[in-house]
Amino acid sequence: MMQIELSDEAREFGHHVHRALEANGETEGALDALGIWDLDVRGDADELEAAAAACRAAGWWAVPYPVAERLVEPSGDDAVGLVLQSWTLLGMLDRAMALTVQYVQERQQFGQPLAGFQGVQFQLTDAEVERAGVEELAKYALWSVQTGRPEALDDALALRLAALEGAEIVFRVCHQLHGAIGFCDETTLSWVSRRSQAIRRAPLGLSPTRAALLRRIDGGTGRGAPVAQQNAKIVLAAQELMYVELWHGASLSLVWTTVIASRQT
Repeated sequence: MMQIELSDEAREFGHHVHRALEANGETEGALDALGIWDLDVRGDADELEAAAAACRAAGWWAVPYPVAERLVEPSGDDAVGLVLQSWTLLGMLDRAMALTVQYVQERQQFGQPLAGFQGVQFQLTDAEVERAGVEELAKYALWSVQTGRPEALDDALALRLAALEGAEIVFRVCHQLHGAIGFCDETTLSWVSRRSQAIRRAPLGLSPTRAALLRRIDGGTGRGAPVAQQNAKIVLAAQELMYVELWHGASLSLVWTTVIASRQT
C-alpha cells in the first residue's frame, strides 16, 4: 500500500530543526545538537523521512551550507541525494510563497492591498499550483526511494525536473509581485532566491536533468522505462485535473482563500 504522507515523528523532527535554525541562526552548529548528521539516510527508511523534513526546514531558512549534500556523503547524485536536494528546494519555494503572500496583503496600491487585484491573485495561484505539485511529487519520490523501488532513480529525476521547472515559475512570480525591492538584500526573498541557485544548478541543471530523464524513459534502463512513461502520464493528468478544479470547479475568491490559508499553516 502506498503511503506518501510524512509520519508524525518526521514532521516533529522537521519542526525541531525549524525552531533550532530560527533560534540560533542559520548556522551549521544549530543542527549539531539534534543529531541530524547521524541520520542513516541510506539504511533506514524512517531516518530518511526525518532527513527530508529537516532538509525542507533548512530550505525555508535558506541555510548557506549544503545540508542535503552532507547527509548523503560521499555521493549526492543518486536517487537519495536528488530527492533530499529537492526537499530543500521545496522549503525555499514554501518561504518564497509565504513572503509574497504577506507582501501583497500589506502593500497598498490605488487605495487597496495588491492582494485585492485579480491579476495578482491569478499569478499567485499559478505559482501555488506549481509549489503544491512539487510537494506531492516530493512525497511520492521519497516513498519510492524508501521502499526500494527499481524505478526510484526515475522518480527522483522526475521530481528534480518538476522542482526546477516549478522554481522558475515560483521565483519569477514572487519577484514580479515584489517589484524591484525583491532583488535588494534588504528583503528576505532576495537571498532565498539567490541561495536557491546552487541547488538549481548542481548536480544537474534543468536541461541535463530533462535529458537524463528522457534517456531513461526512452529505454536506457529497460525495466524502468515503461513505468517512468506511465508515471509521466499520471503527472500530466494530475496537473490538468488540478487546473480544471482550480479554474472551473471553484470561484477565484475560493481559490485565493485556499492559497492564503495554506500559507498561514
